[in-house]
Amino acid sequence: MKLLKKFIRYYRPYQKVFYLDMVCALVISAVDLAFPQILNYLNDTLFVSDRQQILNSLFFLAVGLIVMYAVRAVCKYYVSAQGHIMGSHMERDMRQDLFDQYERLSFSYYDNNNTGEMMSKLVSDLFDIAEFAHHGPENIFISLLKIIGSFVLLCWINVPLTILLILVTLVMLLFSLRQNKRMQATFMDNRRKIAGVNAALQDTLAGIRVVKSFTNEDVEREKFADSNEKFLQSKKDNYNCMGRFQGGNNFFQGMLYVTILVGGGFFIANGTLEPIALATYALYINIFITPIEVLVEFTEMLQKGYSGFKRFNEVMETAVDIKDEPGSVDLKDVKGVIDYKDVSFSYDGEETVLDHINIHIDAGRSIALVGPSGGGKTTICSLLPRFYDVSSGSIQIDGKDIRGLTLKSLRQAIGIVQQDVYLFSGSIRDNISYGDRNASEEQIIEAAKKANIHEFIMSLPDGYDTYVGERGTRLSGGQKQRISIARIFLKNPKILILDEATSALDNESERHIQKSLEELAKNRTCITIAHRLSTIRGADEIIVIGEKGIEERGTHEELLKENNIYARYYRLQFEGLEE
Repeated sequence: MKLLKKFIRYYRPYQKVFYLDMVCALVISAVDLAFPQILNYLNDTLFVSDRQQILNSLFFLAVGLIVMYAVRAVCKYYVSAQGHIMGSHMERDMRQDLFDQYERLSFSYYDNNNTGEMMSKLVSDLFDIAEFAHHGPENIFISLLKIIGSFVLLCWINVPLTILLILVTLVMLLFSLRQNKRMQATFMDNRRKIAGVNAALQDTLAGIRVVKSFTNEDVEREKFADSNEKFLQSKKDNYNCMGRFQGGNNFFQGMLYVTILVGGGFFIANGTLEPIALATYALYINIFITPIEVLVEFTEMLQKGYSGFKRFNEVMETAVDIKDEPGSVDLKDVKGVIDYKDVSFSYDGEETVLDHINIHIDAGRSIALVGPSGGGKTTICSLLPRFYDVSSGSIQIDGKDIRGLTLKSLRQAIGIVQQDVYLFSGSIRDNISYGDRNASEEQIIEAAKKANIHEFIMSLPDGYDTYVGERGTRLSGGQKQRISIARIFLKNPKILILDEATSALDNESERHIQKSLEELAKNRTCITIAHRLSTIRGADEIIVIGEKGIEERGTHEELLKENNIYARYYRLQFEGLEE
């Protein structure tokens, strides 16, 4: 019921369409139920009259029936067209809610979930939910009206025969409920398996350059074939279950006809039923059985919609662990003073990554984090914009705990340049203006000039309108990096995080990027993660992060004099790697 209430709320914006849809469904059912009664009435009145009276009445009878079925056709159009449009609107609303929830969820959710599976929930699951949203209430309403209406009229014709009919129907219902539970399990398994197919596809396509460079197409083909085969097996199980379900129900429908003929013959033989009444009874049996068939087919749709909405709801109910706390305030007039106070952190309560870290950075000053991979340098930086929350301790900007600041204002004050640059599919202009969607053309060009990328852009045939390709595949690493720096210039944050921004570049590109970064870091508080120690010699403080936390700190010259960990790193890089 809890799940049903959450589903029903998506109908609220479209109540008028929904209620009119139900009225049209009522009219359709009434017309279908009326025809046997009209035929029965004509058999008792008009069709026993003389020839001329029958001929004189046929015109009016035809007009009345044409009007009746014209109204039915209009109602059927509304149910088919507007009902589906309502379902599409609901699908859009759910998809938007799901997308918004994906954007609210923190990095920890993405650490544990596959993009392909998330896309499966966003696309295929919601399509089945929309089909159920439209056809569900309509099918149930029409079917119940026809079943109840025909049952009442069948009782009017012959009660004992109708009781026999109901007994067969109850056995059919019990069989359907039993099979329904099995179908529910198979449909949920279908959802998981198709999500696995999407995950395998997304993983392969996203890494297609790596796949081809290692000539591992066969490996990926086998991985995809495995997930594809599992989905096929799941579908087989599902269709076998559906076959038993529909075959069994089809048998019971046949038993209804057998009951009519045998029972009807018995009652005619005893003189308690007229042959013409049995003919009318048979017409109503068709009306009685058709909605049962619809409900049987609807069960498949119900299970698809239910399993899809269940998966949808699992995401919607996922707790957003990084969010604005009650009473959060905007970060204004940012100076850039940063304090890590006794900060500890672990992912999902597992092994501790940071243990009692204390760092103070004055406004406009720069620090560099160096040390072996896995020491926690990137984690320190990820905690500042609250991509993750500290396990204990606190982080402050200008003396304010970041957990008391709104996420939007906090992250607007921080610019991040990463080693793995992500460019969105679109033009160079689109990617630079991502730093400020309201930026003018002059501001975009100025940002590009500061990032030393303007001349290159102007050398392209389409200039700033040049299409960069998916993830910027049509540009070199250095070009992508400078575009990412240009959008940070446009964002103009007071705090800057440089996460190994030049480590993947060649020496020539590094020199260009380093100039851009030096320009970018002016008058900003800057935290740099670097493996290339040549890029951090000018840092105000260098902090060496090791397995035991902060192991050394000081300027470049001070750390060289101490002749410890940093000095050893430095010698390895500049005085002979062979040694």
